[in-house]
Amino acid sequence: MKAPQSSTDHPSTDHPLAQTLQYDIGHGAKSLCIDLSPVQADLLTRYVLLLNKWNKAYNLTAIRDPGAMVFRHIIDSLSIVPHISGQAILDAGSGPGLPGVVLAIVYPDKKFTTLDSNGKKTRFMLQAKLDLQLDNLEVVHARAESFQVEAPFDTITSRAFSSLVNMVDGTKHLLSPSGVYLAMKGLYPEAELKELMDRHDIELVGCEPLKVPGTDGDRHLVILRNRH
Repeated sequence: MKAPQSSTDHPSTDHPLAQTLQYDIGHGAKSLCIDLSPVQADLLTRYVLLLNKWNKAYNLTAIRDPGAMVFRHIIDSLSIVPHISGQAILDAGSGPGLPGVVLAIVYPDKKFTTLDSNGKKTRFMLQAKLDLQLDNLEVVHARAESFQVEAPFDTITSRAFSSLVNMVDGTKHLLSPSGVYLAMKGLYPEAELKELMDRHDIELVGCEPLKVPGTDGDRHLVILRNRH
């Protein structure tokens, strides 16, 4: 299937749809006490438009409505902004760039790496990096287990890993000794946490409920670190 064309082939941010999306992004961010700059709001809007366009060809997300993408993807990703620390952040199993691309827009002075083993999703992220001129973003097409780096990451985020144990086992070689995991989950992952806490190499910092405007269902952020 032919790839969608680049940024000149999607609605501009003067388009009524784009204006609605940008309003919802700004309003949703403010409800999380996040003040986006006009540039950041514009970039996030363009990201949603690009994701919506590519999704029609590549099925990058089950969410088809761009308005729903704002809350289910963008605002959901923004909900962990207060917890981001360090300068080098890895988003493992990033899919189409969630939350990695969103966070790279919010934190232009930090270095983000998005990692996924799905080629069509990494191709999309590379196009987003190009279109949105995200110089602080590196996109890697690889499995987490096989990805190697010279300098480990300060923070590792995840939104779509199958389990906490799988996330830790797949990425523990990529986290600095003092680094933290930020794992986004739906319902409180009681069974996953119990399985993880039976180990001696990882400890739980906290599991905080996330309030994501415009979405139904529970959301939690699991914060983990190496046990010293």
